[in-house]
Amino acid sequence: MAVKLVTYAVSNIGRVRSSNQDGGYSGYQLHFVADGMGGHAGGDIASAMVSQQIAQIDALYATPEDAGAILLATILEANEKLGNTVGDHNELAGMGTTFSGLMFTGDKAVVGHIGDSRIYLARDGVVRQVTTDHTFVQRLVETGRITPEEALVHPRRNVLMRVLGDTPEPPNVDTWVEDALPGDRWLLCSDGLCGYVSDEVIFRNMLAKAPGQDVADDLVGETLEAGAPDNVTIVVVDVLSEASQTDFEPHPRYVGSAANDVVISLKRGRSVLQLLNPRLIGDLFARNEDPTDFVPESEEFLEKVLAETNKRIVNRRLRQVLTYTLIGVVAALGLYFGYQYTQTKFYVGVSNGHITVFQGIHEQLGPIKFSRVYEETTISVDSLTEYHRTLADRTVFATDLEDAHRIVRELTVNE
Repeated sequence: MAVKLVTYAVSNIGRVRSSNQDGGYSGYQLHFVADGMGGHAGGDIASAMVSQQIAQIDALYATPEDAGAILLATILEANEKLGNTVGDHNELAGMGTTFSGLMFTGDKAVVGHIGDSRIYLARDGVVRQVTTDHTFVQRLVETGRITPEEALVHPRRNVLMRVLGDTPEPPNVDTWVEDALPGDRWLLCSDGLCGYVSDEVIFRNMLAKAPGQDVADDLVGETLEAGAPDNVTIVVVDVLSEASQTDFEPHPRYVGSAANDVVISLKRGRSVLQLLNPRLIGDLFARNEDPTDFVPESEEFLEKVLAETNKRIVNRRLRQVLTYTLIGVVAALGLYFGYQYTQTKFYVGVSNGHITVFQGIHEQLGPIKFSRVYEETTISVDSLTEYHRTLADRTVFATDLEDAHRIVRELTVNE
């Protein structure tokens, strides 16, 4: 069964970065995002090179198997090209990029994924995350060592286990086939979205009865409201039945770094690779703004991250214990001194049918009373006038013990 695709792609530099290291592409059958890493030294170049090379295979293939094979082969070729580029340009050492893409053929979608960019799918009112982040923190979540909530604020959340680029071993790229059904809405994004906007907000926007362009633009707006510390790139793909009427005409659309040409220029007598973009030229050696890092997947580093996590958990629990202890001590001291203060007060009331001097205040907190009988007189309440009996029943507050004795005498004046 053939389907129609209505797509939209957008990329925003954000409020903090001086360059856009995200690349994105939306074409005929192929759609993807690529989030570069390596700072000014090459994150934008890596995502641009990968985007421009992989976009060349955008075509309709006979079977999902054919599409998957060409997609995987091209991703690996792009990775090899990045490695060779680093060999020729030492200033780009450490550069790399994520890649999360969809290649549609018939009613199937081939997924290609490496890194921590994400693909979401909304179907029949339910949204799910299709891809899994290739991060050490995600591994800790999967093994039950930390919670998803802890992962959001973990100091190692930007450490990737798998990327394309300057890596010692060929990358392990996830590829598989998903159904593509009319009514589906796919969303591909860099971590500039999912790292700063909650799943709840992303899901709500994906399920909205709004055009894909509005959904993407609204989500970019959400990142800007959240401070947009990172670049953000979003591709939305709506799947329609072949019989659906639409004015949309598919066409290749490059966004972010992918929209710029990678050129070689001479600088201080040697060739330098850079993007042909006035905002970026001459800034290769500026401060690295990208906190993302790559560490090859290994049990040794995983244990290191786990040890750091356990230390953080222990420290956090210790802080919680100390905080609760401090609160308890302060509360106990407050109660103690508060109770001591109440014991400087006196009032006159009735106990066992007799006029009685009480020490404390005539209040009660649950089972806790803040007063006690200080002196029960032999004066019967029944011997008082009706007015004085009413006063005694309601209690009469005194400023001190001497004042309480005075009140007792006054109550019995007309006895």
